[in-house]
Amino acid sequence: MSLVTRTQSDLPEPDEALMTRAAQGDQAAFDALCVRHLPRLYVVALRLCADPPLAEEIAQDAMVRAWRNAARFDPNRGKLATWLNRIALNLAIDRQRTARPLDALADDLPTMEPDALQAIESRDRTAALSSGLAALPPRQRAALLLTYAEGGAGKDVARTLGVSVRALEGLLRRGRLFLKDWLLAREM
Repeated sequence: MSLVTRTQSDLPEPDEALMTRAAQGDQAAFDALCVRHLPRLYVVALRLCADPPLAEEIAQDAMVRAWRNAARFDPNRGKLATWLNRIALNLAIDRQRTARPLDALADDLPTMEPDALQAIESRDRTAALSSGLAALPPRQRAALLLTYAEGGAGKDVARTLGVSVRALEGLLRRGRLFLKDWLLAREM
């Protein structure tokens, strides 16, 4: 049995080092960051706006802004992923302020099989939850989605939102209470 050891050159370059190189104009370093972070930014944006083409645009715009402002990134203030999430979040909120309200999701009716009633109830709960999330103020919606849908750690989510951990807890509490009342009003 042979032991395979990794050398320092085998390990992926840390985000901070890539960002430092990108700030100096190294496009290959920034391309590596895009490969690493763009898929996650798309998922974050999609959960915030529920519109795949818009989410793709937001994720790409976030990376373009990161490229243009690479020299402003300070690794002492937080992780690169947190900084990128913040850029995407700001873009999503800005787009939602200027866009018309989210349209209701159009779901096809399931076929009437034995578990069709469960499928209808599940679809109705999902639609009610989606409309409740859409009705939340943007910061509460972002707090809930980044924490629960993305599984973000409280400290990182707070940093992304630009609030203290205590303020994040308040956003989460108010968001959960709103959704609870929203669902109870619709008897879900």
